Amino acid sequence: MLRAVIAITLLTTPAVTPAGEPPAITVRDRVQHQTIDGFGISQAFRRNELVRALDPRQQREILDLWFSRDKGAGLSILRLGIGSSPAGSPYDHMVTIQPDDPGGPDAPPKYVWDGDDNSQVWVAKAAQGYGVRRFFADAWSAPGYMKDNNDDKNGGTLKPEWQRAYARYLVQYTKFYAQEGIRITDLGFTNEPDWTATYASMRFTPQQAAEFVKVLGPIAERARSADLVCCDSFGWNEAKAYTAAIEADPEARRWVKTHTGHTYASPVDAPLPTGRRTWMSEWNPNGTTWNENWDDGSGYDGFTIAEAVHDALTKGGVTGYIYWLGGSRGATRALLQIDDVARTYRVSKRLWALAAYSRFIRPGAVRLDATAADPALKVSAFRNPDGSRVVEVLNTGTAAVTWKGVHGRATAYVTDTTNSLTAAPVTGRTVTLQPRALTTIVIGGRS
Repeated sequence: MLRAVIAITLLTTPAVTPAGEPPAITVRDRVQHQTIDGFGISQAFRRNELVRALDPRQQREILDLWFSRDKGAGLSILRLGIGSSPAGSPYDHMVTIQPDDPGGPDAPPKYVWDGDDNSQVWVAKAAQGYGVRRFFADAWSAPGYMKDNNDDKNGGTLKPEWQRAYARYLVQYTKFYAQEGIRITDLGFTNEPDWTATYASMRFTPQQAAEFVKVLGPIAERARSADLVCCDSFGWNEAKAYTAAIEADPEARRWVKTHTGHTYASPVDAPLPTGRRTWMSEWNPNGTTWNENWDDGSGYDGFTIAEAVHDALTKGGVTGYIYWLGGSRGATRALLQIDDVARTYRVSKRLWALAAYSRFIRPGAVRLDATAADPALKVSAFRNPDGSRVVEVLNTGTAAVTWKGVHGRATAYVTDTTNSLTAAPVTGRTVTLQPRALTTIVIGGRS
């Protein structure tokens, strides 16, 4: 059974609404929110080696699923991992560009560059071929000899006397990528500084992070390097303390252009306390199995991802959203499962949940104010640089909704249990919003 016939109102365009019924969705074109930087993935910790174990045809299929606007998600940000592990380290350990202590923080550096960087150069060049221009390089840790625990793993802190050397090390990483024809646009020096992990990790308090920004910022500026990013906290609420510390320090505030947080410890519930760009820069849900389902209540299905992206955009006002990971092996919650032994891969509905946003909401899009009369509908709306409008509607209810009043040339795309961005008709200015489904309506521009 279809619920009552209802209409959308775009306040710049008249809509036909049945007498006495409020519009189901109202988009206020003149009320604008954040400008979108893009959506992306990380393939750090040498996950690209899994892709390169496949045959060339499969490699191209995976790249299409990540970066193609016709066949896949059309992602526009790639997050890279700046390695800290010694040379010869096994899979899952990112090798550093300076494996050995050069003889102290003031000694001439002894950098090593192989032009491959744990297979990340390969995927970055491939992404460029699809039009990706945003490359975010982030360090999980400094090399162990720069830290007080003499280990790039298990937390520890940066030794004060190594701060400037570590800053130069990070900038050198961006220079190596420039040699390969890849411009690192965004540079981070810490990942989850409030979490001690058994893998590459390094601790900073909010105040320590703000102080280090004042070391790195001038060195990066003199080198004409990337914009600084901070601080990739373990949770969104936890990230607020790092953002607040930087915003409270005029010199630190000068250097940080993008504030970032993860959502493992706490979800996005409000904006970070800054007027700068903000990214949800890493997350995937907890889980114990590989799951390809759309809506099974597991908490790591596609529907869960669609809700998380919606909340980040509307509650947190994020300008960027980066998923962890694009692909991995075993019981992963990545978008793809890659078996480098059997040389096969599988696709989850998580990919299509993200793709419903990333393929159509392009860098430079502006989020417009949008509300729904029906609480079962989670709605967001965007205007792209080409003038097209994108309305995302996640129907969390169990009944379909018929939506009347879609003005202009429009195409709808449905993602649910049986559909993955399947085109749906918009006839007579009407589209049906299926239950427990994400419907993306593109009005004007590229369909």
